[in-house]
Amino acid sequence: MFRDKRIPGPDAPPASRRHRLQLAAEHVIEPHRRRVVVTFGHKLTPQDLARYANLLRSNPDFDPAFSEIIDLRQVEELDFQADDFLKLADEVDPFSPQARRAFVVRTSIQQHAARMHKVLRSQRNIEIFHSLEDAERWLES
Repeated sequence: MFRDKRIPGPDAPPASRRHRLQLAAEHVIEPHRRRVVVTFGHKLTPQDLARYANLLRSNPDFDPAFSEIIDLRQVEELDFQADDFLKLADEVDPFSPQARRAFVVRTSIQQHAARMHKVLRSQRNIEIFHSLEDAERWLES
């Protein structure tokens, strides 16, 4: 069972909130930087993404225009079918089409999943990186 735990980050300003979905995802909303940083765990399913999206939508600190860093580097299992990618892009994704999104990947499978989302959202404001530092630099440019 997944649960929402609110844990303030060690250097996070008071308005930020850290949420952990038991091993599936951990995200931080940084209103002062107008961004969300999410790190997904070992296994990632469409249900995990839907829970994450619902948590964001229900959080008063979240704005769909925020930028997002999506860290997929820990993901070893991606349990997605073609229809899941379509539903994610068309229905589940809580960010506006104008939001800048930076995927951070380590493996070709992670890169493929990020590329699928980029293609299906057909936005030029989604990029894929191999380091968190490069993703942050791009979002801040």
